[in-house]
Amino acid sequence: MFYLTIDILGTIAFAISGVLVAMEKKFDLFGVLIIAFVTAIGGGTLRDMLIGNTPVVWMRESVYIFTILGTVIFAILFVNQLKYLRKTLFLFDTIGIGLFTMVGIEKGLSADLMPVMCIILGTITASFGGVIRDILCNEIPVIFHKEIYATACIIGGLFYFLLIQLPIDGAYAYSASILIIIIVRLLAVRFHIALPSIYRKSKN
Repeated sequence: MFYLTIDILGTIAFAISGVLVAMEKKFDLFGVLIIAFVTAIGGGTLRDMLIGNTPVVWMRESVYIFTILGTVIFAILFVNQLKYLRKTLFLFDTIGIGLFTMVGIEKGLSADLMPVMCIILGTITASFGGVIRDILCNEIPVIFHKEIYATACIIGGLFYFLLIQLPIDGAYAYSASILIIIIVRLLAVRFHIALPSIYRKSKN
């Protein structure tokens, strides 16, 4: 139940971010629904296909479809209130990557994958819904910028595998790793921390 709750919360966070992007682009109702849907389940769909967990989870569990539909309705009805929150899209996107990274890692562990593969799977789960969203909205995906994004997922995943070596409850390690991912992302944006550029600045 704990892991399902985390998965549902991540679905809600990413669905809201999808709605906000689609509405900024002035998409119609169908477009908003599609963008919310692919943002919420895109990474998880790719994850399940990679580990052979088919039919993918949202096809087997109707709770995800109803959660996305309910979230879309809520976000549309309260979009003006959501816009009052400072950097709302960034906030929900950050929460989403924290939650979904750990969901992906847990799925990797269930498939008996080695830790490094679990971290990769977690990063895919967290990042690729946003990649699909941005591509469909004609934006360069954030993951391809020098901005800290996927790196936060990797750091959180590494911390998780360190924490579970300690004599603490697994749920605490899981929750702490989610917070680490969110905090790393927030700090990176707040203090303009980025990966080094491979391009030389022009002298002109």
